[in-house]
Amino acid sequence: MCLIMDSEDDHHNNNNNDGTDVLSPPFNFSMVEDGIYRSGLPRPDNFTFLDTLNLRSIIYLCPEPYPEENLKFLEANNIKLFQFGIEGKTDPPTPMPKDTVLDALKVLVDVRNHPILIHCKRGKHRTGCLVGCLRKVQSWCLSSVLEEYQKNAGLKWRQRDLNFIEAFDIVSLRKCLLSIMYRYHGYGFKRRRLAYEEEKVQTPKPQATKV
Repeated sequence: MCLIMDSEDDHHNNNNNDGTDVLSPPFNFSMVEDGIYRSGLPRPDNFTFLDTLNLRSIIYLCPEPYPEENLKFLEANNIKLFQFGIEGKTDPPTPMPKDTVLDALKVLVDVRNHPILIHCKRGKHRTGCLVGCLRKVQSWCLSSVLEEYQKNAGLKWRQRDLNFIEAFDIVSLRKCLLSIMYRYHGYGFKRRRLAYEEEKVQTPKPQATKV
């Protein structure tokens, strides 16, 4: 079995003369951590590779309808699609919608949706912002968060995206997750805990007053 790393402009022909399967990841594909992946929009020639990930869910961050051929692939493999329509316009620039990112994060941090793939069109800006916010939930230092965003965005990184990630308040996410709180204890599924219970609020006991 052969693995071909895709490029932004090249469209590979995956018909191999020796009859072996050729695995072609989507453009800009990488692992975020165990069970979480990111990429650009998958093409049909990437489906064989996606099969190897055993995905349960996909987070799609574009407002455009999901391609019909991709929908058929999801249906055939029992993969759930979560679409969050975030505009990617640059003229005029469209700000990242905080509430939409929060909603996407709620899906992303729920391990019942894993393994999961996050993607927009090129896997750079919208995907990079969501992953950057996830890193803040994971308590990464800000410099490492921004460095990862810039590495994946390449020369097309956007200052407004860096500003959004820096200003993103993870307390807002924690307040939203009353019934499902994803707590990180290092990496790997065995070291994570998903609590399916509401946070217990301790009521202070009344203090006896001295006469």
